[in-house]
Amino acid sequence: MTDLPTHLDATDLTPTAIDEAAAHPDVAPLARAAGDVLDVAAIRRDFPILDQEVNGKRLVFLDSAASAQKPRAVIEAMATFAEHDYANIHRGVYALAERATARYEGARAAVARFIGAPSAAEVIFTKNATEGLNLVAQSWGRANLGPGDAVVLTQMEHHANIVPWFQLQAEKGFEIRWIPVGADHMLDLSDLDRLLDGAKLVGLTAMSNVLGTLTPVRQIADAAHAAGALVCVDACQYVPHLPTDVVAMGADFVAFSGHKMVGPTGIGVLWGRSELLEAMPPFMGGGGMILNVDLEGFTPDAPPARFEAGTPPIIEAVGLHAAIDYLDGLGMDAVRAHEVSMTAYALRALTERVGDRLTIHGPSEPAQRGGVLSLAIDEVHPHDLAQVMDEHAVCVRPGHHCAKPLMKVLGCGATARASFYVYNDTDDVDALADALADAADFFAP
Repeated sequence: MTDLPTHLDATDLTPTAIDEAAAHPDVAPLARAAGDVLDVAAIRRDFPILDQEVNGKRLVFLDSAASAQKPRAVIEAMATFAEHDYANIHRGVYALAERATARYEGARAAVARFIGAPSAAEVIFTKNATEGLNLVAQSWGRANLGPGDAVVLTQMEHHANIVPWFQLQAEKGFEIRWIPVGADHMLDLSDLDRLLDGAKLVGLTAMSNVLGTLTPVRQIADAAHAAGALVCVDACQYVPHLPTDVVAMGADFVAFSGHKMVGPTGIGVLWGRSELLEAMPPFMGGGGMILNVDLEGFTPDAPPARFEAGTPPIIEAVGLHAAIDYLDGLGMDAVRAHEVSMTAYALRALTERVGDRLTIHGPSEPAQRGGVLSLAIDEVHPHDLAQVMDEHAVCVRPGHHCAKPLMKVLGCGATARASFYVYNDTDDVDALADALADAADFFAP
């Protein structure tokens, strides 16, 4: 069992200490990939929930863009920690509290390494990505935006990267501009220079949760920085599926969720450049985020503690660490290669099986997108599609996917979204194709 340092504080973690602190004692290394090829049959055995039937048929889970399933390694790491090591952190001086603190900060270090962060102190644990994006708006935005300023967003954004800016705009009076989506379902950057003129921040998704479109984050970040704007990236659909390097990405802030990357719900991450975080005021007040309090006021602690008021998601951090270990065991290059392969197969198989009545929103080139397919069949409501697919034990999500502005661009109110992950194979795609074809026949005009 690896000995983790005690009395560990995130602000003490240097890049050279990250690997040591991130060592995980519970999860054995995995061998689920050979080169860039995942052993999906072996991976499926790691996910106990997939070993069941629904409506008498093999469960086909195609809703990982909403929330991914959890491998046994994550489930057991959280249970083992709760049974043997749990205590509150950064408070007690007894052995159990020190072990729990070390595990929590070890998780932070693991996240930093996984996303290429220069320092673990730049990693803030939140309850989800939405909270991370709200933190940027309410802390950085409230301190830096006002009349005459502009925030630039894209029409692909999830509500979590739209609504916080509208909320702040109503109070601070800045302008919101939009990077449009082109007919090819890629971002149209032809007017980017004008949109960036006078902008202070660009908020964009790294991968659309509706179209699967991979956005040119680095290109936009370079243009934004040249115009004097910061870049805040919603990476919820990106970090679980592609190798991530926040420095190479050119981002200033990056937010993502644990539950979309085979980790637990209740924990997310906001990464920010240290000089920005150090200049930002606290997001919430309470225990754990102060350096001193007296009857005259308070002095906030340094990041990341400054932004983690109250008891944080301790067991969830342990689960997120196990999730990172699991994905590391697969290899993110292999995860991405599998996704491209699955997407290519699905685009071909679904079109051949269902025909011209089927619309698959998003880029036609698999390398330009993730494994998210928003589907529509002429004259069939997406909720009806999803219901028929449920009868085939195929789990997809109908709705606007918390992206109503993008739905308006697409000219529809909703889609039925199928999304792939490491435990899906071509049999799942074939099951989806059969279910879609059945629905098309059932609702034939």
